[in-house]
Amino acid sequence: MEFFRIKRDIPFMRYALIFNVISIVTFLVAVISLATKGLNFGVDFTGGTVMEVSYSQPASLHNIRATMEKLGLAEASVQNFGTARDVLIRMPVKPGVTSAKLSETVMQELRKDDSTAEVRRVEFVGPQVGRELVENGALALLFVSIGIVFYLWFRFEWKFGVAAIIANLHDVVIILGFFSIFQWEFSLSVLAAVLAILGYSVNESVVVFDRVRENFRKMRKASVPQIIDNAITRTMSRTIITHGSTQLMVSSMLIFGGETLHYFALALTIGILFGIYSSVLVASPIVMWLGVSREDLVKPEKKAAAETA
Repeated sequence: MEFFRIKRDIPFMRYALIFNVISIVTFLVAVISLATKGLNFGVDFTGGTVMEVSYSQPASLHNIRATMEKLGLAEASVQNFGTARDVLIRMPVKPGVTSAKLSETVMQELRKDDSTAEVRRVEFVGPQVGRELVENGALALLFVSIGIVFYLWFRFEWKFGVAAIIANLHDVVIILGFFSIFQWEFSLSVLAAVLAILGYSVNESVVVFDRVRENFRKMRKASVPQIIDNAITRTMSRTIITHGSTQLMVSSMLIFGGETLHYFALALTIGILFGIYSSVLVASPIVMWLGVSREDLVKPEKKAAAETA
């Protein structure tokens, strides 16, 4: 399906070096921020107190958050849990205050606004659990990256696998860089968004690489840059439709999803935008610079068999 068709190929590869210099600078800024400022990990990673509070009527999350800010717990996470009457509150560790004392203080303030508030559960999440989550998250990123390389190596050729993983890790570091620079809260939902972007971005790379392989068979007299330019140009309509539709859904979460989905949707938005950029202007030039050729994708023995026939 295409909304439009571009008649002349856009010479993306002519400006590949410029785009990749921009990518390297952006990547380095993100890495420097991660090395110096780090990430603002949420309660899921740092540990803290988790409370489940129940009300007799739908709870006002806005009022609960205002109460938490009044107690000096503005960084606490407040969200519905199961039903509109159940609320899950995650609070970071407060030096010199035990989990029991903190939960008691919070409940006293919450009951001032609504006397029907009842505690259903109070748990303390230790920092050891947070460290395990960080380690498991890093391992998840590693295994996904290795899987992508092997998949593209098997489906295309090792040069495509290397190009795709560089482009995808570029997206991941850029997302983490944004969260580091602006010190947005990094939670489990954001980690899920980062993993989702890895798969989403590689799908766009596969679409472009498929067209590159097809062009090597059809455009026998064209140069490698011309083949890649044609592949990108011919998939632009599909890219705009796919990413535009996805971003509409993500934007609705960003605008209407509330605090719970805000950073999840924000990470997806950054990932989608940079996913388009990296698939077209990072992965494709790297494939070209690695020296991909017709022989890499159209095997000589197949040619010989065709000539004999």
